[in-house]
Amino acid sequence: MDIKDYFRTLFENKLLVKMPEKEEDHLTPATKLLEKRREMGEVETALAAEKEEFQMKMESLAQRRIELEKKEMQLKESVIKFDKFLKENDAKLSRAVKKAEDERDLQKAKQKEIERLQSEIESLTTLKEKLQRKVQKNSKFNRYLEQSVEALDEFQEIREVIDRYETLTTNYKDLLEIEKENQERINDSRKELNTYLERKNYEILTMNNELAELQTKLDRCQNESHKAENEWNHIQTTAAGKTLLIGETRMAIRNLYQLVMAHHGKNSEKNVDVDTDHQLKKVQEFVNDLTKITNELSREGLAYYSTGSIN
Repeated sequence: MDIKDYFRTLFENKLLVKMPEKEEDHLTPATKLLEKRREMGEVETALAAEKEEFQMKMESLAQRRIELEKKEMQLKESVIKFDKFLKENDAKLSRAVKKAEDERDLQKAKQKEIERLQSEIESLTTLKEKLQRKVQKNSKFNRYLEQSVEALDEFQEIREVIDRYETLTTNYKDLLEIEKENQERINDSRKELNTYLERKNYEILTMNNELAELQTKLDRCQNESHKAENEWNHIQTTAAGKTLLIGETRMAIRNLYQLVMAHHGKNSEKNVDVDTDHQLKKVQEFVNDLTKITNELSREGLAYYSTGSIN
């Protein structure tokens, strides 16, 4: 409840006070008005007193609020100082712990380094003993080299004998490398030859298939041509398509014939009027010759590389 509600309630309670019914019956209106004014005065006096009392309470509360705010500020400052103190202590503790951990890690690293050096010393000691035994074991070869230098006029020092040995070893390795490269080239050439022969055999097979197809087409066209001549009136409506097929077949044979003649270096334009059978026969002969040449190359190539591998 705020101050407005408080005064409103108090004022209503004061106004609701009534005179006894018997007395009101004997009072005049003027008396009643005076009585009401008196009651209003009492109410206003009471309200003023209540207002003054409320004001005093509000001032007291405001003073207490100021004091509480001061205490709250002091408490916040104390908390901030204490928190700062705790953070500083935590930071000091963290630095101390980190320093201790760093020193412990450094100590471990030093210990590992000591162990590594001790292991390395042991390994070097073992190697030294091994090399000493090897020197003692190979001393006889040194005496042999000294005797060889004394016996041979070609060498004046042991170092010259060793240099000659290293030179011969290097040359031997180079020869092995050259032999390896030559063998690889032979293998590559053999693979290329096999690939070439396979490609040519495939081309020959393809041309034979095409030639067989063309021969079949030619035979079929010739048969159909004979039938067309005998039944011209009956199949006149379908003659155009068959004529086109014959023309395409003859054109294909003619193209192959021109390729064959160009391969032989002859001018195919002079033989344009040669009949289709003759052209087809020439193409067949060229394919047969090409097959023979390819087979001979295959046999000669295999024999050559077989001989090279044996050598």
